Amino acid sequence: MHRRHSHHHHHDHDDHDHTHHGHHDHPHHGPGHNHAHPPKKVTQWQTPHLDEPPSVEQAPGAPDIDLVELAFVDGFRTANDPTSFLRLAHVPFEALAADGAKLALLRVETEEIADVGAVMPHLGGETFRYDPLPAALVARRRRLRFIYFDGKDLRPLNLAAVNALSEL
Repeated sequence: MHRRHSHHHHHDHDDHDHTHHGHHDHPHHGPGHNHAHPPKKVTQWQTPHLDEPPSVEQAPGAPDIDLVELAFVDGFRTANDPTSFLRLAHVPFEALAADGAKLALLRVETEEIADVGAVMPHLGGETFRYDPLPAALVARRRRLRFIYFDGKDLRPLNLAAVNALSEL
């Protein structure tokens, strides 16, 4: 985003050199003041991207868990023996979830994602404007999910949630 810079100068005193017609509030914003109303906050209609879809169970992770996930994806993709790689990474094949469910690892999923466009609602929100993103603004990322079976349903977990599991 670009900030708008104003080159309008004010003196550091409260003298007004304009005439007031009628009664109105004149809030001060520090030394001097800006007579223009600040722009209204823009409502973002589209979330550019979420690290995980809401259906993925997440646990709080290390501050740089995203970097660890990237390294995991790169290593897992090139591993000659994926099962041994998972063991080395301490990914449990069978585990106990926080809710007491017994989990069995079925699948590891990696996904390449690129956000190439953005939408902005028109006034009223009924229609929208679409803009393809220039190359410099295209966001690329990888998503990593571990798919466990809990006896009834599939549970997609991120790496932080897998690290929080209790191994059986």
